[in-house]
Amino acid sequence: MQKQLRSLARYLPLLIILLALAVRILPGARTIDDAYITYRYARNILAGDGFVYNPGERVLGTTTPLYTLLLVAVGSVTGGVEAPFPTIALILNALADAATALLLWRMGKRVGSPFAGAGTAILWAAAPFSVTFAIGGLETSLYVLLLTATVYAYIENKYTYTALFAALSLLTRPDALLLLGPLALDRLFRAFRRQSSSSRIPLNSIEVAAALVPTVAWFGFATFYFGSPIPHSVLAKGLAYRLPSTAAFIRLLQHYATPFLGEKTFGVPWIGVGLILYPFLSLIGIRSALREKRQMWPWAIYPWLYFATFAIANPLIFRWYLTPPLPAYFFFIFLGMEQLGRSLLEKLSGYTKPLAWLSQTWRRQIFWRILPALAILLPLLLTLRGWTLQPDHGPDRPAPEMAWFELELLYREAADQVTQRIEEQPSPGLPVLAAGDVGVLGFYTPTRILDTVGLNSPQTLNYYPLDESFYAINYAIPPDLIRDQEPDYLVILEVYGRKGLLKDAYFNEHYRLLHKIPTDIYGSDGMLIFEREAP
Repeated sequence: MQKQLRSLARYLPLLIILLALAVRILPGARTIDDAYITYRYARNILAGDGFVYNPGERVLGTTTPLYTLLLVAVGSVTGGVEAPFPTIALILNALADAATALLLWRMGKRVGSPFAGAGTAILWAAAPFSVTFAIGGLETSLYVLLLTATVYAYIENKYTYTALFAALSLLTRPDALLLLGPLALDRLFRAFRRQSSSSRIPLNSIEVAAALVPTVAWFGFATFYFGSPIPHSVLAKGLAYRLPSTAAFIRLLQHYATPFLGEKTFGVPWIGVGLILYPFLSLIGIRSALREKRQMWPWAIYPWLYFATFAIANPLIFRWYLTPPLPAYFFFIFLGMEQLGRSLLEKLSGYTKPLAWLSQTWRRQIFWRILPALAILLPLLLTLRGWTLQPDHGPDRPAPEMAWFELELLYREAADQVTQRIEEQPSPGLPVLAAGDVGVLGFYTPTRILDTVGLNSPQTLNYYPLDESFYAINYAIPPDLIRDQEPDYLVILEVYGRKGLLKDAYFNEHYRLLHKIPTDIYGSDGMLIFEREAP
């Protein structure tokens, strides 16, 4: 038995990698609407139209330029404009998450806690908040990999790699600054502190170049090409969405109280337990980690800085916003579990007479191998409650429950309807299609897109903020926008226009309902496809 345990430990990294790959390949691509926005940018680049969403419109509507360019690179050798972007993204994301899991395992060994490393790696491999957005085609997996690689390189004192990974993570998501800011402060302190010269680790030109060349190159290009390096979507989201002032805070509080989805097993009261338990374990783990590696403090505060920043900014919290802080949060929770468990076992060591018949070696195996394995297994089992064996839509294969893309399937049906109509009624020029969710529609229709939220259409922001009376839920359509821009087609959930657009006299006079797709998503009375009447 001891031999088997040692053999399992030896092959554990390989098993973790295989687990990460298997649980992403098994569900298959379940692509989220936002991912298709990035795919359209990549396809337009390959088509020679430039880094644009609509040909001729230089608008930075994606927050992930690096992921876009990575898709372009792979797409260029897998079909060009016909490249299977959802499949490419699935494979890239599966590999990225497997690499992240491996780094987390090594991180645990680096701070003297194989338990914390193994636990975090296994949970990251199987967690719905990890798997969902890997198979959903978003940049989340690459982003988390680059953040983790930045931290790992830093605690290994490989500062050139740290600088490079930091720069690449910033080009994947701008909110990487929440980790990179504290880490840069620590690096500068180590470079210029007033202690003996032998304790200083000065900056070198290669390290500085690794940080500056990618970032300066992109920000210079973005300023020249788009007019600003700040993604247009950042401004649009702040204007278009209407939320209670504490909405993000409450959602984040629930998230941090249920990192292993314990509420699915123990019910809603578990949220109250988790609200105390997991931050407590995390703090114990942080204390232990900093004793081993003081330069881990930027990673230690990252989940909490992330929490505070998003709670104060109060954006609409999309599901994928909740993923980036999880690896660090998992890690310090497991580290805290280990420290607390060791203390308890040491105190209980005098009460092991019932186990006196076991050899000392076997008792050591029970306390230091078998019990830790069970301590990892319990959170894993809780997390697996977030999976379903037979999803009610999409491929009939096991997948996380939150890998919900029923709305995207409806938009694909609507895209086919619009495309068929365009083919039946050809017109000079490129038809304009207006929608609030523009990913699927933009990728699968031969149209110019008018984004009614404004992520990719700057002209839309002139119509926000919108009077609150027009909102049944977020994504309400400004009637004046449709009146002024006169799109050829409009595709919306009924609830988006219920209190405003669908009551507008001009709209009802100039647009006719072409098709209605039955659905009650978000309390909607169908998905509606409108066509502008010929003048």
